[in-house]
Amino acid sequence: MLSTLNDDGSRRWLRPRLSKGRFLTRRRFVGYALIALFMVLPLLRVHGNPVILLDIVARRFHVFGMTFYPTDTLLLALLTVGVFLTIFWVTALLGRVWCGWACPQTVYMELVFRPIERFFEGAPGRAPKGRLQATGLGRALKFVAYFACAFVLAHVFLAYFVPWEELRTWVFGSPGDHAIGFGVVVFVTVAMLFDFGYFREQVCLVACPYGRLQSVMLDRHSMIIRYDAVRGEPRGPKPSARPSTELPILAGAPGDAARSGSGGDCIDCKMCVTTCPTGIDIRNGLQMECVGCAQCIDACDTVMDKVRRPRGLIRYSSQEAMEGGVFRLFRARAVLYPVVMSLLAAVFAIVLANTGIADVTVLRGLGQPFSPAPDGEVDNTVRVKIVNRLDRPAEFTIAITGVPGARVRSDPATITIGPGQMVTTPAQILAPRDAFHDGRARAVLVLSGPDEFRRLIPFTLLGPRGDDRRENQNGSTRKVGDE
Repeated sequence: MLSTLNDDGSRRWLRPRLSKGRFLTRRRFVGYALIALFMVLPLLRVHGNPVILLDIVARRFHVFGMTFYPTDTLLLALLTVGVFLTIFWVTALLGRVWCGWACPQTVYMELVFRPIERFFEGAPGRAPKGRLQATGLGRALKFVAYFACAFVLAHVFLAYFVPWEELRTWVFGSPGDHAIGFGVVVFVTVAMLFDFGYFREQVCLVACPYGRLQSVMLDRHSMIIRYDAVRGEPRGPKPSARPSTELPILAGAPGDAARSGSGGDCIDCKMCVTTCPTGIDIRNGLQMECVGCAQCIDACDTVMDKVRRPRGLIRYSSQEAMEGGVFRLFRARAVLYPVVMSLLAAVFAIVLANTGIADVTVLRGLGQPFSPAPDGEVDNTVRVKIVNRLDRPAEFTIAITGVPGARVRSDPATITIGPGQMVTTPAQILAPRDAFHDGRARAVLVLSGPDEFRRLIPFTLLGPRGDDRRENQNGSTRKVGDE
């Protein structure tokens, strides 16, 4: 049963207590740094382009100084596979560190929206402070603040898909002038309000598949948050469990209290449960709902300080180490993943280095594959798609080789393409009738451009077969075969 369900099947609403400690301080530093990075990235530029811009309309992606186009399917595939392998590798080493420390769902929920909730409605387990937290006004103002945050984040999100200069014009202009962009902002704002205001931890428990996949990504040596049952059991109240924060921390090996016959170190205070953002009891072992936020560690360490027990009853460790084994950092999957990632990175670099300054694709024209020209030649109409990968305008010309007497006729003869733009231009390839053998002629199109750029594209010209031609009444030759 999910930790957010009551026995009767109704939803159990969670309001976790905030447990301050060293891990919360570190998570705040990491989380707020990521939020600042998310806000700033659309404004930063590399080589005149945004650091990250997924311009779907223009069909080009700018990622850290590199520009990807729809023709870069191999590069995008290598990049995607590399990202997934990196996630698998980090999970094998550090468990769900991504979920608890860097996932946007956790970062914004725990570091933005829950603090707003505590400010306007009070901290759970504590008496309300002032009129604001004691009345419905605080709840109303909470949703106003939620809307403001979601509205701002929606615009920042849109900045990753629309150039910042254009987005700034949209913000201060009429929504009717950019209905699609305004619709995206409204949709993202509503989705964030639903997520952080209602669905909340259910995203991690129900919607996200990452937790369900951890069983195949973790092993006995992966670093996860664990409860030391040998040291903590049997649990129960202890005479020394006095609520004093001035008691010193006593040194001692884990399990000393249990071996002395006075019971385990766990006093069953359930602080680790009330502080968990997904409502689980970490003492029941590794669970799919655990996001690795380390709030239970901070809560337990505080309690151990008060009852004069050593910290670490709940800590980052591996299953092998907890059971008395030897932790191994270098193991099969921990080594294999980096090796495969290095190979992918090498292939990615080689492919990227060979992309050149332009991509070219030659497509056959619409309609019949070839037609006779008035001067007795055979006309193959093609469409030449050229992508200029430079950050400046470039001029390209098309020629043909490999077929004696063949020539290319295009209008204009020199194709000028703006920076990062794609142009599809029609062209006619005229070849002598006797150049075709069995209805085909092997040719090579040559695309020339700036900086001595030269790209060779093999292309097969189609023409009439020798036994499939006959003279019509006008004396011209027409094709009657199915070539």
